[in-house]
Amino acid sequence: MEEQNNKFVVINDEGKEIECEILFTFESEETKKNYIVYTDNSKDEIGNIKVYASIYDPSCKTTKLDPIETEKEWNIIENILETLQDENKKDKEEGENE
Repeated sequence: MEEQNNKFVVINDEGKEIECEILFTFESEETKKNYIVYTDNSKDEIGNIKVYASIYDPSCKTTKLDPIETEKEWNIIENILETLQDENKKDKEEGENE
């Protein structure tokens, strides 16, 4: 993974370079692991932007993305995403009411 500011490039299984945007990173106190949540700005079949998450080690010079394999880890990430979506929705509604 090659990182530039809040973007990085990954190479998929077919050898194609894909530019991704980092949405946020965090360390879980529960799992003691670091996670990166990102998007390639592609959309699913109903038009939602696809979001991905991986485990990474921020202390390594060349970052390797590892898969999230447990339901517990996915639940942590999904809870954070839901909280951020709710906050974003609330901010948007407050901005429309001003």
